[in-house]
Amino acid sequence: MIRFEDIQEKVETYMKGADLDLLRKAYVFSAKEHKGQTRSSGEPYLTHPLSVAFILADLKLDLTCIVAGLLHDVLEDTLTTREAVEEHFGKDIAHVVEGLTKISRITFNSKEQQQAESFRKMMLAMVDDIRVVLVKLADRLHNMRTLEHLSPRQQERIARETLDIYAPIANRLGMAKIKNELEDLALKFLDPGGYQGLMQAMEEKRKITDEFIKEIQGTLRAELEKAGIACDFYGRRKHLYSIYRKIKRQRIEVGEVYDYIAFRILTSSVKDCYGALGIIHGLWRPVPGRIKDFIAMPKPNMYQSLHTSVISDKGVPFEVQIRTHEMHRVAEEGIAAHWKYKEGKGARDGDANVQWLRQIMEWQQELKDPREFLNMVKVDLYPEEVYCFTPQGQVKSFPRGASPIDFAYSVHTEVGHRCVGARINGKLQPLRTELKNGDIVEILTSPNHHPSQDWLTTAKTPRARAKIRQWLNVDRRNRSVDLGKTVSDREFKKYRFNLRKHQGDGTRLLAVLHELGCASLDDFYAAVGYGKIAPRALIQKLDPQARVHETAEGPIAHAVKKALGMSGRKVTVRGLDDALISLARCCNPIRGEPIVGYITRGRGVTVHSERCPNLEKLLYDPERRIEVAWESDDASRFEVRITVFSEDRPGMLAKITSVIAEAKSNIKNVEARTFEDRRGEISLILDIADLKHLELILEKVKGIDGVYHVERQVA
Repeated sequence: MIRFEDIQEKVETYMKGADLDLLRKAYVFSAKEHKGQTRSSGEPYLTHPLSVAFILADLKLDLTCIVAGLLHDVLEDTLTTREAVEEHFGKDIAHVVEGLTKISRITFNSKEQQQAESFRKMMLAMVDDIRVVLVKLADRLHNMRTLEHLSPRQQERIARETLDIYAPIANRLGMAKIKNELEDLALKFLDPGGYQGLMQAMEEKRKITDEFIKEIQGTLRAELEKAGIACDFYGRRKHLYSIYRKIKRQRIEVGEVYDYIAFRILTSSVKDCYGALGIIHGLWRPVPGRIKDFIAMPKPNMYQSLHTSVISDKGVPFEVQIRTHEMHRVAEEGIAAHWKYKEGKGARDGDANVQWLRQIMEWQQELKDPREFLNMVKVDLYPEEVYCFTPQGQVKSFPRGASPIDFAYSVHTEVGHRCVGARINGKLQPLRTELKNGDIVEILTSPNHHPSQDWLTTAKTPRARAKIRQWLNVDRRNRSVDLGKTVSDREFKKYRFNLRKHQGDGTRLLAVLHELGCASLDDFYAAVGYGKIAPRALIQKLDPQARVHETAEGPIAHAVKKALGMSGRKVTVRGLDDALISLARCCNPIRGEPIVGYITRGRGVTVHSERCPNLEKLLYDPERRIEVAWESDDASRFEVRITVFSEDRPGMLAKITSVIAEAKSNIKNVEARTFEDRRGEISLILDIADLKHLELILEKVKGIDGVYHVERQVA
């Protein structure tokens, strides 16, 4: 059990002149507030904040982080207020503690939309202050270490959350030591059998492993000393989750895993790193394609090291990582290595991880759909990097599957917008080409070129996707304004409505535009172009006496409206009383089933069923999604196509049509086919009232003897 004195001793080893009175004050405050509370293990609750603070001190973090670790649960689990924390410990510490409280109140569930929204809230609470991230990871680490005291259901939920969210965040911030332990602990509860089997297999190999490590260490140390390379040398087994993941990915047995041993060499200089690599390759045969130079090309999380895999004289493969002592500190602690007690200063603004956290803030402002935000962040949380070069030799890293479009936007936004192709390794290639490690990429541009919607399916990096989306949104608005102006002018002429007269009274016009949800006349035109507002909404408010001065609707206009499904109002659009509405022909939604509105330029709002196969593609642009609902008192009927699979025998069609007629549905069309194996397939278009009516018909048809299956057809 961690004592306060353990934390104090740890702090004194690296933080000279630390305010130990503040540290003790936080300990006493936490002990008083948590008095009488216990954990699921039965231990006093205070053991948890003490353990979290010790983990933070072990990372050599500043006093604010450690004090926040002692206080991190007082707002959540006691009656303490933020004001009380601020009064005793200042705004800075209160801010961090409040950020941690926001995260602890976020729950993750199985619904994609809600889970994505929860993830957004959690990331925003973290990126507001990097110290919130660091304390939260320490908090999660101690909770995982004591997870066995919770119910199996809670264990599984927390372990899954840890593996999916917290371990990847630790990895992205370069905190390998914490990431590895989180992954191993999560595995213990998500697959207890697999974990125990792996532990047992590693234990059985321990003696052979220890002997092998000792042998390799002896050989390598002697050769490095001969070359005058001073270094520290460590041999270890890879952490369990990395071995487990390899077994699952390659579908092999535990006994088939051979490269589970890794050696680490820590040198004094970069020159010695490369010297050691040469000696290793002189002693043992390197595995082709397994040499990685992360010193020359650091990972986005600041990780630097040389990696190589070699095969020993006995045929046993093993990995060697070579780096300097400073690189090792960064590799183990990541962003925490830059958030040390250094005259009150934290991580540098130029730090890659600080920039990543700030990028998240930009994404959340640009992306309204939480699922899109989640997808953006996932690209950076689960990376498989590809390293490419500019013609000048600058290294750029991308997620696997990236294209020249991603490369172009990494150079400059305008280069991205104007790119038309790329010269990769001297050869002309299209924009859809997948980049590979070592590619030298030169982007070709044209002043008349611009992004298109299909670029979003090719681009992989969050930056490129965000910039493409920004351009498309601006372009879409401009075209909508032009279309809206054309449509409005035509409508104004029909009503003999003089807009210029009302523009003279700017105050009245602006007030009406605000009533319609528009900040300006251009906003109004854009809304008309999108189909959100009909021009007559403005006419009726500014000139209620205006009347149409054209002949009544002709047969062609009536036919067009009927074709668009706008002859009867069956759906309401939230916030838009005068929107043009049509039911999508691809899925033919019917009253009672969940629906989604999609703003279609020039056709108003198109209503789709939530089960529509085209919906995912359509809602790739979340700004065009709009809430819709069925009219409660509407008596409209709906056309639905169903297909009946049955035996091919006399009277079957008569039985089916009779049952449908009894259910009070008109049959508008029937098509029947028969097959050689005496099966029949009957397609019918029915006139039905709502979803319940359809379900009743389907149930009755299913009950007919000889009917195998009945289903509703969606395009």
